[in-house]
Amino acid sequence: MSAQQDMADKVTVRTLRLMKERGEKIASMTAYDAAFAHALDRVGIDFILVGDSLGMVVQGQATTIPVTVDHIVYHTQMVARGTRRAMIMADMPFMSYSSPADCLRNAARLMKEGGAEIVKLEWGELEIDMVARLTECGVPVCAHLGLTPQAIHKFGGYRVQGREAKAAQKMKDDARALEEAGADVLLLECVPIDLAADITAAAGVPVIGIGAGPHVDGQILVLYDVLDIFPGKRTRFSKNYMEQEGSIHGALETYVNEVRGGTFPSDEYAFR
Repeated sequence: MSAQQDMADKVTVRTLRLMKERGEKIASMTAYDAAFAHALDRVGIDFILVGDSLGMVVQGQATTIPVTVDHIVYHTQMVARGTRRAMIMADMPFMSYSSPADCLRNAARLMKEGGAEIVKLEWGELEIDMVARLTECGVPVCAHLGLTPQAIHKFGGYRVQGREAKAAQKMKDDARALEEAGADVLLLECVPIDLAADITAAAGVPVIGIGAGPHVDGQILVLYDVLDIFPGKRTRFSKNYMEQEGSIHGALETYVNEVRGGTFPSDEYAFR
């Protein structure tokens, strides 16, 4: 395949927006190295997230808090080497965007050194300005709402977000504000099905869910949960595809097919 054909097939934020417009489901997953990135690319995954979840599933940490920018840069480099078609998204870890200067410097590192094509940051009261500034500088952004693991100590645990009417309305308002500030993708984690559906219907940008039900534009799961190789307790919204298929390739391919076909997630893997 020629380099020109390679670029034509490459997933970008525009690709994801067109998929939303056409009603095509977006399939995504985390990865942290070249081999798994290549395996995901082969089965047609649309984007790969180099998530700060690596702190828990790779480093053995109790939370994502200890992950550094250097860690994300290193793992993004490896994923970039194993990827041809899929878009590469990189997490901005805890306290890496606590000021505009830090935000721009660290986003630049993830893209220039790591090879990321879009960065993800978790929503907080200061992030509207951060998203706007990144957008002004030409940095594609995914804004993460709902359960944001970097704020786990403030939440007091891993809890579904947006069940109360006031909290649900705030999440809708925040999603709208983040899109207006320039966010290219929204990610909802541990959000009730109906709230996720409302946010998705109102958004002009793709909405990706993890524990947000079937009515979003796409799904993402943690690779190590899908392959049943994380020794900790698997989250309710994660499906063990390795148990179902018995091989890595089969597990990843079935996940993509089920997301595309709208059969994952079923009610078993969602919240009301």
